[in-house]
Amino acid sequence: MELWDLYTKDREPTGKTHVRGNLLPAGMYHILVHLWIRNNKGEYIISHRAEDRGSYPGYWECPGGSVQAGEDSPHAALREALEEVGVQLDPAKGKLAFSRTRTDYGPRHLNEFTDVWLFEFDGEPSLAKALTPEEVSEVRWMTREEIEKLWAEGKFLPTANYFFDERGKLL
Repeated sequence: MELWDLYTKDREPTGKTHVRGNLLPAGMYHILVHLWIRNNKGEYIISHRAEDRGSYPGYWECPGGSVQAGEDSPHAALREALEEVGVQLDPAKGKLAFSRTRTDYGPRHLNEFTDVWLFEFDGEPSLAKALTPEEVSEVRWMTREEIEKLWAEGKFLPTANYFFDERGKLL
């Protein structure tokens, strides 16, 4: 059972937790992290969601996930990188690019603060080293053009729309 800390609309901790999978209480928020991991060639680690995932099966995405109870955003980013794509990131080579708020997205009341992290990393992703390999069916480095093509074809996770301009180009 995964627990999330709950926050107010002003991102103030409430001291309450929430069980993942249950409907969020009205007016409550939780925190997500998205990781854009870039190498010295300007490529990004992109993963393919397993076909049996509950939401967006088979879509391509950057690694990421929910911040767990008692965890902060930077530690969640490091954990998600190891869990999903098998990479150990250096905290000194990462920075918070920006945060965004998504409110009442659909009938599930997914009130979320999404922290978008950018990390520099020149190793190889590895599903063999991933802690939750069942979540991802493939992981690889991709160029900006490859990612933009996936977006144009509707194969990239739509909740990553913040990273594309109106022409479908990566920002």
